[in-house]
Amino acid sequence: MLIATQLQRVFSFKDKGQDIELADPSGAFSPEAVLNFYAQTYPILTTATIQGPVINNDQVQYKFITQLGTKG
Repeated sequence: MLIATQLQRVFSFKDKGQDIELADPSGAFSPEAVLNFYAQTYPILTTATIQGPVINNDQVQYKFITQLGTKG
């Protein structure tokens, strides 16, 4: 018998060398809406792009890739 289960979504980004994992605020949100939701708390995400989804360990993983660089 086949059993279908919904995989948990996990969002993460890297800030100052640390990986930060974010919980899914709502399954109804698109990945873009989740990014906008967390950009209010983490301003570094205002210029981020979304990488993924990648299925790993029964999770759907999205990475927010920040676009900030250094002035030179």
